[in-house]
Amino acid sequence: MMAVVAILPRFKKEQQVSFVGGLGIIKDYLPEAGTWTYLIEMEMGLEPEMGRIGNETRVLLPETDICLSQD
Repeated sequence: MMAVVAILPRFKKEQQVSFVGGLGIIKDYLPEAGTWTYLIEMEMGLEPEMGRIGNETRVLLPETDICLSQD
């Protein structure tokens, strides 16, 4: 028999958060090993002289590495 413990995520989609390395917006999250992993779209900085090649950078971070943004 398997016991399932439902722990709600600490952050919600489209919520602005901070982490070591910058600021970003939560785009998605998924349960992983008793915690949550979040897909965060980082804020874009100033556009470089050569222009941009792609979209914003997205990173996967565990819940323990994320804080609420203090704007």
